[in-house]
Amino acid sequence: MSTTAKPTVLFIHGLWMHPSTWERWAQAFNELGYATMAPGWPGDASTVGESREHPEDIADHGIDEITDHYARVIADLDAPPIVVGHSFGGLIAQKLLGQKLASAAVAIDPAQAKGVLKLPLVQLGSVLPVLSNPTNYRKAYSHTKKSFHKSFASAITKDESDALYERYVIPAPGRPLFEAALANFSPHSPAKVDFNADRGPLLMIGGGKDRTVPKASSDSSFKMYHNAPTVNEYKIFDDRGHSLTIDHGWREIANYSLAWLDRQGLSPTNGHSTQNGGGSSP
Repeated sequence: MSTTAKPTVLFIHGLWMHPSTWERWAQAFNELGYATMAPGWPGDASTVGESREHPEDIADHGIDEITDHYARVIADLDAPPIVVGHSFGGLIAQKLLGQKLASAAVAIDPAQAKGVLKLPLVQLGSVLPVLSNPTNYRKAYSHTKKSFHKSFASAITKDESDALYERYVIPAPGRPLFEAALANFSPHSPAKVDFNADRGPLLMIGGGKDRTVPKASSDSSFKMYHNAPTVNEYKIFDDRGHSLTIDHGWREIANYSLAWLDRQGLSPTNGHSTQNGGGSSP
């Protein structure tokens, strides 16, 4: 006999972000009856300050290792969670969904998976400082306030960008960027996603002013699902940049995600069941 339980939402951050970036999202989801968790990547410390002090702990972790890390977190849950990921977290969310380890996924500004060919010049410029030096593959790379505002938080004021930098930004491993950049040259790339898996619903969100994952990249990523047999939806917020999950407009993105989950029958008010892991696509 199935029993109702709070659906669990697993938040996954992207490069240069501390898991605390999800603190306001978690509160918003908790208030509506979701259980939430936002474990960090391998090597993330409990605070931003400690993460900055020990970049060597963060360095040299790749996409497969990070995905496996979250798969182990999911294995300890009673049922597959809803996964919400941003940037590289959005790529990992898609991988977990394709592996049927998630009941649904929201991929926000996702890093491109293997098979996505669009790489606009503005996007190349945002990652070139890392990719131009091969030694960064095994190192951790840190944004400056200037580079963070130029690429990551380009759609908001410098003052707000600087405040977000102080609150959330940590070093990030260079390895995932190299793996994504070389994905289409590798038959067994860790950036590979099963686009046509029979799995739960997917919402992909992009920002029209994003310079780290531009709209052209998000468009191309979503087109990879054109043969998918399951629910796949796409939403662009025309005036938003890559910081859309943490800047002053975060609530609009969170509310849209919550409304979409409700439409899929996955909200707590729809009677989440532990028997089926939280629902599947219609």
